Amino acid sequence: MAEADTAPPASRPGTLAPAAARPGSRRTPQPLRWRLVELLSSYLPLLLMGVLAMGTWWLVKNTPLSDDPRTAAPLRHVPDYEMRHFALQRFTPQGQLRAQIEGDVLRHYPDTDTVEIDNVRLRAVGPDGRVLHATARQAIANGDATEVQLVGQAEIVRDGVDGSPPIDFRSEFLHAFIDTERIRSHLPVTVTQGGTELRADSMDYSHLDRVIKFGGRMRAVFSPRDAK
Repeated sequence: MAEADTAPPASRPGTLAPAAARPGSRRTPQPLRWRLVELLSSYLPLLLMGVLAMGTWWLVKNTPLSDDPRTAAPLRHVPDYEMRHFALQRFTPQGQLRAQIEGDVLRHYPDTDTVEIDNVRLRAVGPDGRVLHATARQAIANGDATEVQLVGQAEIVRDGVDGSPPIDFRSEFLHAFIDTERIRSHLPVTVTQGGTELRADSMDYSHLDRVIKFGGRMRAVFSPRDAK
C-alpha cells in the first residue's frame, strides 16, 4: 500500500511560503481611521494648551478696568513707636551740638510727623554760643526738632546778652523756634530778668532782634538797683 504524502504544502517543492512566515516581509499598513486617531492622541495635549492660552489672553483683554483710582487709606493719629527715658541730639553740618531733648516718654505720630514728649527737658545752643534751657510737662515737636511747643508749667531760661542777667519765660504754653531763635505765647506769660518782672496776656520775643512784644494787659515790677 502506498504511503500518503503528509508534508505541509509549504514544504513541497515549488510551493511559496505564506507572507507572514517569510523573513523581511513588509507590515500591512493600518487603515486611515486608526492613523488619524493615533495622530490626534499624540497632539491633543498641545492643542489643549493652545486653547487655554488663547482663552486666558481673551479674558485679560476683555476684562473691564475700574475707572475709579484707589485712594490710600488716611493715616490715623496713632503712634507708630515709643521711646522711654531717652535723649536725642541734633548737630549742625559742622558737627556742633544744636539741641538736645530728653524726656520720660516719646511718641511719634506718622500722620503729622510729630513727636509728643512727657516731662521734656530741652537744651539748645545758639550760633553765638548762648544756651537755652526749657522744661514742661509735655512738648510737641516737629520731625527735625526745629519747633517745640511746651505745654503745662512751661519755662524757658535763656542766657543774657552782653553780661546781662538771664531771661526767664514762664507760661502754660510757650512756642520755641530753635533756628530763628523766637519764643511766642498766646497765653498769659511772665518774663523775669534780674529784678524786673513783666506780665502780659501774650508775648513775641525775637532774640536776634533783641525785641520783645507784649499783647493785652501788661503789668511790670521793677526792683531798684543796688546802690554802688
